[in-house]
Amino acid sequence: MKDRIESLVLGNGKPGARLGREEAVYMLGCDDLLWLGALADAVRSSLHSGRDVTYVIDRNINYTNICVSGCRFCAFYRSEGDDDAYLLTQEQIGAKIDEAKSLGAVSILLQGGLHPGLTIDYFESLFRRIVEKHTIHLHALSPPEIVHIAERSGLGIPEVIARLKAAGLGSIPGGGAEILADGVRGRLSPHKCTSEEWIGVMREAHRQGLRSSATMMFGSLETLEDRADHLLCIRELQDETGGFTAFIPWTFQSANTGLSSEVPPAGNQGAVDYLRMLAAARLVLDNVPNLQASWVTQGAKVAQVALRFGANDFGSTMIEENVVAAAGVTYRISEEEIRRHIADAGFVPRLRDAVYSRFWDQIP
Repeated sequence: MKDRIESLVLGNGKPGARLGREEAVYMLGCDDLLWLGALADAVRSSLHSGRDVTYVIDRNINYTNICVSGCRFCAFYRSEGDDDAYLLTQEQIGAKIDEAKSLGAVSILLQGGLHPGLTIDYFESLFRRIVEKHTIHLHALSPPEIVHIAERSGLGIPEVIARLKAAGLGSIPGGGAEILADGVRGRLSPHKCTSEEWIGVMREAHRQGLRSSATMMFGSLETLEDRADHLLCIRELQDETGGFTAFIPWTFQSANTGLSSEVPPAGNQGAVDYLRMLAAARLVLDNVPNLQASWVTQGAKVAQVALRFGANDFGSTMIEENVVAAAGVTYRISEEEIRRHIADAGFVPRLRDAVYSRFWDQIP
């Protein structure tokens, strides 16, 4: 199997042949981590000449923690009426944006729970206010949120995306994918959008000219086959639209969630599984240009190692992060530290925008 994978990855096999499900499952369970990492690093080098590793300065603003989805893997959501449930005002969101800009932010990531009372009118008003008062890129609303907004507003997905785009939406984050296998989704998040609905939002967003990222949360209830199918699903849509800018996998954090008794903390093995997933993703996703390391869940040291396992991006400074923190993981890194970690790993740090279209050597 190793010889076949090397032949396909390095272009020595049948012209046009690609890694398939069988090869993906093998890599996701492979014990030879160094072999897999070396192969992924070779692919990274071929896709990204030079030694640049990118990152972005942004803030993850969670406009509400009120959510009707009730996902078993989430420690962040609250129900209406809970003492700590909230919905930020436009003024509060604006103040967070101002603070982020003062720290050099070039974009904001705006996501929240599936609030039962918010329709498209709320988001159009919010987006217009943001773009009128702030010069900043709006990377906002994952596919489950867009599906929820459409349902609450009695509208189709194309109209919702078109109206959000007209109001100022610049790109879409890939959150809410978890595992794109409905058998798993039914056990993790039965009230959230289906795999096909997630893909449908991304297809329509790409059709309307919006770029997006793609994600995977792994290490909960899925099998290696489910992980492989998720990767192939992303690759298939990318073949069709070319709209994904990056793939971002991260490990499930079980503390304080409804799955804490079923899925124990991964411990040190979590880093091994993470690096294995990252390398396999770099090899399978031959049409997705960027692969992001997740220091948010793994910490800076593992993220440095990830740069030799296929990753070419160090992610965001995450001036604010609430969802992973609710599960008990609270890594924090400043822009200065990100640049130092990239340099210490032997690479050159470069600041980018949200969609990998503009790059700077320092804050512009």
